[in-house]
Amino acid sequence: MSSMQFLIGTLFDLYLMVVILRLWLQFARADFYNPFSQFVVRATHPLVGPMRRVLPSLGNLDTATLVLALLVAFTQLTLMNFVLGANSWQVFNPLAILLGSVIVLVNQTLSLIFWILIIRALLSWFSQGQNPMEMVLYQLTEPLLAPIRRIIPPMGGLDLSVLVAIIAIQFLTFLLRDLGLA
Repeated sequence: MSSMQFLIGTLFDLYLMVVILRLWLQFARADFYNPFSQFVVRATHPLVGPMRRVLPSLGNLDTATLVLALLVAFTQLTLMNFVLGANSWQVFNPLAILLGSVIVLVNQTLSLIFWILIIRALLSWFSQGQNPMEMVLYQLTEPLLAPIRRIIPPMGGLDLSVLVAIIAIQFLTFLLRDLGLA
């Protein structure tokens, strides 16, 4: 059964990250003509497109994409429950799985932000110029890093904002674990 858990977890986690990226790209107003952004849009549009006809956006919040993210997490947890042997409908608790879906969504979002910050930091050390991937990573992370830079400006050419953001994200992740929500 652990092979099925691995497969379900990996596939759903990867797709959930792509859906979260779509929300994040919209929130950050990133360039949607960027090749990376186009991949994210194309990977999510078959499910988001029809949902948009039913679920209108609320201001800057794309409710269809947010509902899709919750549905992906809900489906993942439901399948995991069935694979683990809780295949009785008496054990199936939709409210508990919905709450678990929100927790999975928050954890995946924090994990995604963490890894994108790490990738951006590594690219800043090794990149020889601007490339499309680097540009979209900059657009995604700059709204998180700019407020930190206002408090802690670069010192001696060293920008500590990425380090502070990573520490804050790790703190939130451990806090959620300590509260029993992860």
